[in-house]
Amino acid sequence: MESALPAASFLYWVGFGTVAYLSLRISYSLYSALRVWGVGNEAGVGPALGEWAVVTGSTDGIGKAYAEELANHGMKVVLISRSQDKLNQVSSEIMNNVGISYEYPEYFLEIPDLDNAIKKLINVNILSVCKMTRVVLPGMVERSKGAILNISSASGVFPVPLLAIYSATKAFVDFFSQCLHEEYRSKGIFVQSVLPFYVATKLAKIRKPTWDKPSSETFVKSAIKTVGLQSQTNGYLIHSLMGSIISILPSWIYLKISMGLNKSVRARYLKKAKKN
Repeated sequence: MESALPAASFLYWVGFGTVAYLSLRISYSLYSALRVWGVGNEAGVGPALGEWAVVTGSTDGIGKAYAEELANHGMKVVLISRSQDKLNQVSSEIMNNVGISYEYPEYFLEIPDLDNAIKKLINVNILSVCKMTRVVLPGMVERSKGAILNISSASGVFPVPLLAIYSATKAFVDFFSQCLHEEYRSKGIFVQSVLPFYVATKLAKIRKPTWDKPSSETFVKSAIKTVGLQSQTNGYLIHSLMGSIISILPSWIYLKISMGLNKSVRARYLKKAKKN
């Protein structure tokens, strides 16, 4: 009986410590949400960052919405895209980062045209980010101000089975951005890694926005408030809460859930493709 008391006391303190830790995590998340999305930092977008903004992948989705929002804040926008026709259309309308993913979730060795898929994903999602940074960063250093907003993904923080290459390339973008921010923050340059969950875009193959899958316009209006406040951001309040919840889960639980969801998506895609 006496030997059981120390064990019970130990379990009590472990439980107390766990609850206290989780409470602090949740409280900090709520504080951060209020600080960022309740107050925001839209005044910091524009002159404080410089006169010009370079937006890659600016003809669709999040990139298009970023270009429009930055233009609304009085910045001159340089548009970069793989499609000249779309670029001309956007330029006439005034419409961030280019990115590609899988056609559908798939096991690594079963990805159609695997060698080409590897090359394309790495070139577009990684190489282009490094090359564009090489182009724009020297001018920012010279002026001692500027911002680089790199669109990563929540799948760059939490690994996503059946989207292995895409998830890994987005992890590169996130780490690259964090490193650059630390290297150049003392020179007046702000580098941000944007880590959204699902946004209603062509890339995500989501047509209709929902409360947890906002339109690119809604997402960017929220994300722009985090510029200058968060070097890493989910960009959207609901996505931030989702990230906080997932970060608390044991990794094996998250991976099991993620694998199950993507296997389901894969099965539906292949079934539909077989019918066609």
